[in-house]
Amino acid sequence: MMLKNLSNTLTVFFFVLVSIAAFGQNVDKDIHTDIQKHTEEIFDSLVEIRRDLHRYPEVGGTEQRTSQKITEYLKSLGLEVKTNIGGYGIVGILEGAKPGKKIAWRADIDAMPSKAPDVVDFESKHEGVRHICGHDVHTAIALGIANVLTAQQENLEGTVYFVFQPSEENIKGALAMMDDGLFDIIDPEELYAMHVTPFPAGTIAAKAEEMFSDYKRIDLTFKKTEKEVALFEFVKNKILSLENVASDSKFWNMQNMGDPEIGIAGPKSIYNNYTTVDKNNFSIKETENGTRISGYLSFSDKQQRDSAIPRLKMQIGQSRYANELLKAELVNVFPTLDNNKGLVDESLEQLSGIYGKNRVLRLHGVVADGRSDDFAFFQPKVPSVYFFMGGSNYEKGIIAQTHSPNFAVDESCIKTGVNLFSSLIVERLKK
Repeated sequence: MMLKNLSNTLTVFFFVLVSIAAFGQNVDKDIHTDIQKHTEEIFDSLVEIRRDLHRYPEVGGTEQRTSQKITEYLKSLGLEVKTNIGGYGIVGILEGAKPGKKIAWRADIDAMPSKAPDVVDFESKHEGVRHICGHDVHTAIALGIANVLTAQQENLEGTVYFVFQPSEENIKGALAMMDDGLFDIIDPEELYAMHVTPFPAGTIAAKAEEMFSDYKRIDLTFKKTEKEVALFEFVKNKILSLENVASDSKFWNMQNMGDPEIGIAGPKSIYNNYTTVDKNNFSIKETENGTRISGYLSFSDKQQRDSAIPRLKMQIGQSRYANELLKAELVNVFPTLDNNKGLVDESLEQLSGIYGKNRVLRLHGVVADGRSDDFAFFQPKVPSVYFFMGGSNYEKGIIAQTHSPNFAVDESCIKTGVNLFSSLIVERLKK
């Protein structure tokens, strides 16, 4: 998971309304009971895999050992395995007993540079590198899903692809895998992924369309002028005027994103319909084509984003610079996650029916601190859903705050991920 600014990261998600519920009713649970039983049997081994990966983390582009471990595990299950896709990317292929639908699950595998000391007993043995974004957990869960579903092979109709992606943190891995023919190797009808978050362990969450705010650079190019200072101040003020969140709003306290009422999972979320401006990130540059002034904005949704340029053009058109503007455009900084609404609705309904609504949360707001994930590059190719999965245990002081020096997870979340997402894939293969 990429971050715009570490100082903007969430500190704690307080989901006080969440309690772990009993399983739902009115669902054919035979296969899901088997999934839960099998997950319980392999849980300790998955924890050991996670800890091994944690001890030997590898940053993007160097995931040789990680790739080897994944390949060995998938082959031990009897899966067809493709390696060295876009670097150290891997695909495991599970064919069900009968032809049918094709579903893909993606897990990112790279670690991060970090000089901070580890906070667990199984600390990193690679100096300056740590798994502080949870990709060791993601990898262990994906391997667990492969194990569980392989055991159900005779009951499956269709194909499951397990995509292990390198170089997520540097935003290179997804594109590299696609450039290296990923979608010539697999042709999924649906694609899923998840990321550990500070939510309580035992829960997952998703929403349609944006999960993170859409972080963009705005470039306004004007005819060259000798009065650059005046132009810069004018444009800066016009960009700032796009912000529609009051300075005294509770929105700015990032802890409120976890509030059960007004946070991103709250029914009265204040993290909707917003445009914010990075107030300390403006620049002016002379180019061959003119004077370019740039700023950075975050949008909660497409409507907010698509209105920004027209609003600025209208304001500039009514000013003394009306005939000076040459070009106005929004430029991608990070890829933007865009969950398929139909798949989100169906997935949440299916999982709620099996595991209970208090474990399967529908988000109502959009994370506002400039994150993203290059899973977004896959999404235009295949209808897909990106989930949040809780990894925190507040009572034990374990907070799964990604990119934080004190990042840690309650390893029970591995069991949650394997159970719920194995069940999800089984249900989606039936559709």
